[in-house]
Amino acid sequence: MSAEEHTPARLAGMTALVTLKDVTVVAGGRTLLENVTLEVAHGEALLLRGPNGGGKTSLLRLLSGEVAPLRGERLYRLGGQEQRSAVRARRSLSVVGPDAEAFYLTRDWAVTVRDLLLGAARGERLNLWEATPAEKRRVADVAALTGLGPLLERDVRTLSHGQRRRAVLGAALMPAPELLLLDEFTDGLSGEARAELGAVIAAVHASGVAVVLASHRPEEAPDLPWRTLGVQGGRVDSRTGPAGPAGDWPELPLPSTDGLPRDLVTVSSAEVYRNGHRALGPLTWTWRAGQHWLVTGGNGSGKSTLARLIAGELHPALGGQVTRPFLTRDLLSERRRGVGLVSAELGIRQRREWTGRDVIGSAWDGTEGFTPTLDAAQRAEVDRLAAALHAADLLDRPADTLSQGQLRRLLLARSVAHRPRLLILDEGLDFLDAGSRAAFLGLLPDLVRGGTHLMVVAHRTSDAPAGLTHHLHLSAGRLASCGPHAPGRTSDSAHLQALP
Repeated sequence: MSAEEHTPARLAGMTALVTLKDVTVVAGGRTLLENVTLEVAHGEALLLRGPNGGGKTSLLRLLSGEVAPLRGERLYRLGGQEQRSAVRARRSLSVVGPDAEAFYLTRDWAVTVRDLLLGAARGERLNLWEATPAEKRRVADVAALTGLGPLLERDVRTLSHGQRRRAVLGAALMPAPELLLLDEFTDGLSGEARAELGAVIAAVHASGVAVVLASHRPEEAPDLPWRTLGVQGGRVDSRTGPAGPAGDWPELPLPSTDGLPRDLVTVSSAEVYRNGHRALGPLTWTWRAGQHWLVTGGNGSGKSTLARLIAGELHPALGGQVTRPFLTRDLLSERRRGVGLVSAELGIRQRREWTGRDVIGSAWDGTEGFTPTLDAAQRAEVDRLAAALHAADLLDRPADTLSQGQLRRLLLARSVAHRPRLLILDEGLDFLDAGSRAAFLGLLPDLVRGGTHLMVVAHRTSDAPAGLTHHLHLSAGRLASCGPHAPGRTSDSAHLQALP
């Protein structure tokens, strides 16, 4: 691909904001990007598409200055000044995506949303200085633009997935950047939040800011005049082929109830508090044998908190109770063996030097990362699942070197390796390309016939399979509606009959 084919700035008479010429990026002995030539013009909108591990996130990190070229040239024209150093870029540009959220969730630091924004105003992760009047005004402006006002005093670690995405967007806007970099931005957002923040991004773009978005869901991209590029195998190409089959959910059979008690999980008057904030409850609800559940609700409604409560990662406050009659002993080790969970928080916790084989193999002992020696059957199952999910080449790679989509494939394999009685997919298909999504969905019918009961936490109709029997809708941490699932009524505003 010649340089001229990636130079809309010249064609439009605009100066390029960032120029890459024959750039190669290598990390951990692996080539992430190779011979990339690209220009991002002032005020343009660039959409990046491609498979998991193709290099989209690496390209965003290269543009932000977070990673440096091994070979080739990277030239910035920020503030009208031409420079090859990434120092200014690092202080004004950041990638809005899961990795930005992970920084705060993997540290035992109490950082409020206000401090997150104030630190970002100076290009820092933390707020280390007394805020100036101008910085305080900027916080107020950004909070008003992004809807962060009610969250300013909240600890970032207590926010929902969608609320965290909103917070890191606010942080990226604090230094008034000339370029906004978004990585799978719409994943984890409710339909309402996607519309709200899409309008924010459209307004930012209309003000002259360039926007680069990497996404597996281009249909959810804000309505901008996108120029689309494909990123695959570490290379950039203007020719983007079809995304491939969407991988529709198979219709799920009813799970076997043989040998099971009537109630699998009962939640009684449960409330969950996180850093003094009530995230869920009071809630009374029962998951009975033979039921598959859909859980919906807006960002911050308590969906992920409920998933983690069922799995035993969180516990109810005094006066509430959760029982799991399907377990012989309700111990942490038994819960982890009996429940398969995929969530944003679980993915963030895997950002270590654990190999892909460790990530999947930890399922049998209910650990994370660390796994005792697997027996021959378990090793064979790891290999089988990795092959089925096109992840065989990831088994010996450290989890912290993988793309979000690659890591999600490993976590999905981990969630089903031990054939759990309960499988909870909390926005479980986020970050997946079409092929990976289809491969995982193909595993579900056999798993369910073996007795696995499914819970799907979702914002999108496309992420809810046929065969779900019941629907729980949450609002502000409370049960808004609960009852038999009516297909086609999976929106955030669904209202159902209450169970007797």
